[in-house]
Amino acid sequence: WVGTQSTVLGLLGDTTSIDIDYIAAQDFVESVKRVQEPYKKANRKFHPDNTVITLPTGQKIGDGNLALIAGPCSVETEAQICEVAERVKASGATFLRGGAFKPRTSPYSFQGLQAEGLELLKKAKAKTGLPIVTEIMSIGHIPLFEEEGVDIIQVGARNMQNFELLKELGHIRKPILLKRGLANTLQELLMSAEYIMAGGNENVILCERGIRTFETSMRNTLDLAGVVMLHKMTHLPVIVDPSHACGHAWMVPQLAKAAVAAGADGLMIEVHNDPAKAKCDGAQSLTPDQFDELMGFIRKEVEFFGKKMN
Repeated sequence: WVGTQSTVLGLLGDTTSIDIDYIAAQDFVESVKRVQEPYKKANRKFHPDNTVITLPTGQKIGDGNLALIAGPCSVETEAQICEVAERVKASGATFLRGGAFKPRTSPYSFQGLQAEGLELLKKAKAKTGLPIVTEIMSIGHIPLFEEEGVDIIQVGARNMQNFELLKELGHIRKPILLKRGLANTLQELLMSAEYIMAGGNENVILCERGIRTFETSMRNTLDLAGVVMLHKMTHLPVIVDPSHACGHAWMVPQLAKAAVAAGADGLMIEVHNDPAKAKCDGAQSLTPDQFDELMGFIRKEVEFFGKKMN
């Protein structure tokens, strides 16, 4: 890794026979450290500067740029996704989220419109210019996602340790939004990121979306301490999904505000034009008016903490 102030060389594999004192004695060596963590490419010790993901359309994620990703849990109709896209953009969102392929706990629940959903996302993008963030479920869908112009490919919490999928996503160059599994440690999350980065794709965005604890009043427990710790452990940008973290729309604004204060590089918020009739996760979705009100506060918060919105 070559930075503005220094160059970092990382040795992979069995380094037990390496003489640290001999290396440190060289004039051009400032310091030598043994890195114990198994993740190397995602490790801040190898990459001190924050990684910034820049899309061809100019939007940035990381290092002071607050990304605002908003949209419905699932794409239902052209009218629905286009209306939500236009409303969230007007409120300040810089990315459009929407599920075309939906992983559901029950096989009888709505599974998404799949390929048709990607087409509708493209139409919403054409109307608003918002880059698309949507979840992939299978290796076989990668060509379709590239063909349909998905801007950021999301790996959901249930697929965080789908290692064969992660390996294949390492061979493309699109940004990958990797969600933390509901029962996974931070190191396990970073090891999953390592799978993608080891394949050559270093455009990885981490997402904290709540973990499963013994608490039953909420869908999950949002781990904001994990966001702070991840920024110490890795150079990769870290965003927060408060919607999946709690499962209650009335809680989302406070958790979103707290996430920005904790240093999150972005927010991923579910917004639906009619949550009561949503086919998926309506209980945790904000209305466009609620999202607009939240963005009014977030803009002030971003200014206070010295960040900037795309």
